[in-house]
Amino acid sequence: MAKRKAAPAKGTKGDGETAALAPAESIYIGQSVKPEFILLRLANRHGLITGATGTGKTVTLQGLAEAFSDQGVPVFCADVKGDLSGIAETGESKPWIEARAKEIDYTVHYQAYPVIFWDLFGESGHPIRATVSELGPLLISRLMNLNDTQEGVLNVAFRIADEEKLPLIDLKDLQALLEDLAARADTLTTKYGNIAKASVGSIQRSLLVLEQQGANHFFGEPALKITDLMRTARDGRGYISILAADRLMDSPRLYATFLLFLLSELFEEMPEVGDPDKPNLVFFFDEAHLLFKDAPKALLEKVEQVVRLIRSKGVGVYFVTQNPLDIPDTVSRQLGNRIQHALRAFTPAEQKAVRAAAQTFRKNPEIDTEQAIMQLGIGEALVSTLDPKGQPTMVEHTLIKPPNARVGPITEGERKAVIKASPVRGEYDEAMDRESAYEILANRTAERAEAQAGQAEEKVAQKKTGGASRSDGFWTTLGKQLVKSVVPAATRMAEKAIKDGVADAIKRGPFGGIKRGSSGGGFTGIR
Repeated sequence: MAKRKAAPAKGTKGDGETAALAPAESIYIGQSVKPEFILLRLANRHGLITGATGTGKTVTLQGLAEAFSDQGVPVFCADVKGDLSGIAETGESKPWIEARAKEIDYTVHYQAYPVIFWDLFGESGHPIRATVSELGPLLISRLMNLNDTQEGVLNVAFRIADEEKLPLIDLKDLQALLEDLAARADTLTTKYGNIAKASVGSIQRSLLVLEQQGANHFFGEPALKITDLMRTARDGRGYISILAADRLMDSPRLYATFLLFLLSELFEEMPEVGDPDKPNLVFFFDEAHLLFKDAPKALLEKVEQVVRLIRSKGVGVYFVTQNPLDIPDTVSRQLGNRIQHALRAFTPAEQKAVRAAAQTFRKNPEIDTEQAIMQLGIGEALVSTLDPKGQPTMVEHTLIKPPNARVGPITEGERKAVIKASPVRGEYDEAMDRESAYEILANRTAERAEAQAGQAEEKVAQKKTGGASRSDGFWTTLGKQLVKSVVPAATRMAEKAIKDGVADAIKRGPFGGIKRGSSGGGFTGIR
């Protein structure tokens, strides 16, 4: 059987009719031999958009975001290159747009969409922040690329902060806690294990690097409220939250960690809803390879858990990356809706990636999937979504529909106007700095210093008092030594004198005479 490249309908129906053939409760993607779409009730089964640079991934992402918004579904996505900001402005007719619309018999409804701009640095959108405690030791360890020993010390720090009621809000709180930990290491070792000061020092250096990368803008309050990512406009369309990530991409680890944090927060805070008629939020994770590159096993297990369970919270996660091999198998097998743009295969590794991508699709006997992937043009893709039974449809060569909003970046003035009209204006613009671990530990240090100063003064006073006592003791000791040495000598002299006197008296007799028998002989009388 001959293999076909694609067979989109061309001019066989009235204007826009092919798109109308897609179910009302669906997201229209484009046209193959039939309309290709994602059923809204299965949109929380996640998805994957892959393809080489310049093949149309960003336009596909924009078209999906617009379609979800039209259905009243809020969307979050990161704008890595600045191109997605055009969603906030009305689209303009261009030759390639009109040509594609005619080719697939689609009517473009040029319009702007409700958008909220966010920026970790607070420059191109509303500041978006989180506290150190909210990220937790696992994500912060990943952010700083700590080894196992250093991660263990960080876990101890978080444990102590929890036990001693020390709020960890920003980086200076964590730095102060680690400094206190090093000072108390000897007393904490018996309870928490060895706390090496060298490890604490390494963590402190990593925190300094984070500060230089601008992470101090991210850590703090007011922290982002997840509900602000799930707003709908007055006309019923879902707000599209766009994170300005062009500067953030200079710190790729911070970018990936932040997006994973958002997913974790959604998972933790949103209630279970099972399989709703449409998602509560759709989350596009662009440059997804940054999340998984060199990720430790614990982090990969966390991602797998979140992706597996978050669909029951009504959240659909769509990873966007160049190579399908960027996504681990444990995560990839959970992605039901797939859009594969062109891949180039010049090296053995690239050819392997093409084969792997082809094998992820349900085979279509009319298409050589592996060859088709390498032959796709710009704005074309291989598409497979979930059918009403939740099973993957056969892969189809699809022409992607053009967006309704502007394709490309907006001007600085247009961005400022959107921010000024934002529904969250004023809620996050000013940072807060309430009492937290830094201030509490500073007070403790001051109290300890004051107590130590008091003890030092007391010792000085004791030294002064103790000096007089030692002076008195000197003379007492000297007297005792004199008594011990002089008295016995005097006693011996006295005893000798007495003995000599007695002997002389005996010789003279009791009355002074000479004793009889003495050398003088007889009595001589008294002289």
